[in-house]
Amino acid sequence: MARIIGGLTTSHIPSIGNAVPREEELSQDPYWQPFFAGYGKAREWLREADPDVAIVIYNDHGLNFFLDKLPTFAIGAAFEYQHSDEGWGIPTMPPFQGDPELSWHIINSLVADEFDIVSCQEMLVDHGFTVPMSLFWKNNSYGRVRTIPVCINTVQHPLPSPARCFKLGQAIARAVESYDKDLKVVILGTGGMSHQLDGERAGFINKKFDLMCMDKIVNEPEALTQLSIHELVRQAGAQGSEFILWLAMRGALSGNVKMVHSNYHIAISNTATGLMVLENGA
Repeated sequence: MARIIGGLTTSHIPSIGNAVPREEELSQDPYWQPFFAGYGKAREWLREADPDVAIVIYNDHGLNFFLDKLPTFAIGAAFEYQHSDEGWGIPTMPPFQGDPELSWHIINSLVADEFDIVSCQEMLVDHGFTVPMSLFWKNNSYGRVRTIPVCINTVQHPLPSPARCFKLGQAIARAVESYDKDLKVVILGTGGMSHQLDGERAGFINKKFDLMCMDKIVNEPEALTQLSIHELVRQAGAQGSEFILWLAMRGALSGNVKMVHSNYHIAISNTATGLMVLENGA
């Protein structure tokens, strides 16, 4: 049977996508050094774990979906996923290999679990997907890993609640664990942490709230599901609602996880950045 071996979280800011090709140079820069220094242990864990599939939970920023048609939950079921120019100047990346058989198994299982899923047989992936992949697999070394994009709306209200996203993760776990192929799967939860890009609170960062979330997501994730979207926006900023993507990742893990590594850094483009590696237990 397929099994989920762990979950990883990371921020996915566009400026990171511009910085990744210059990591060696910027690793000595005071602004970037604390950020890039956090990824060595995460990459080491991935090399040793050697996953077959990465399920990437992220939010689209207008590349594949826009305000006229923006699903709450969408899952890719393609043979590969392309990254296109988003206008940020982020270098486009080589295609990402898909796993349509596992994708359709997950989609069917989620629909049976009463989740309404948009199934995408063609799908462009933006920096929400590509930045985490380039951070965890240095020098675009993700070629052997098959990917499944899971896109959650964090742009157009109403947004799915933290509790609903946690339940989505639980349903993804049930789907993976019922798949009859011997696969090692990792779940990536991307986005966050606290940040607001516009309005009177532009540049808002709540370090205390961020660190509380990083603490409770390990052993008390259910406490975080009690938050409303309104409270999450109040505490973490308008774009801090992306934390629901982390909760979807955590829902896909068991109640017993080991925190292998974490890192928190302020600020990249007025955004707090977080990184976690959680090893799944029985």
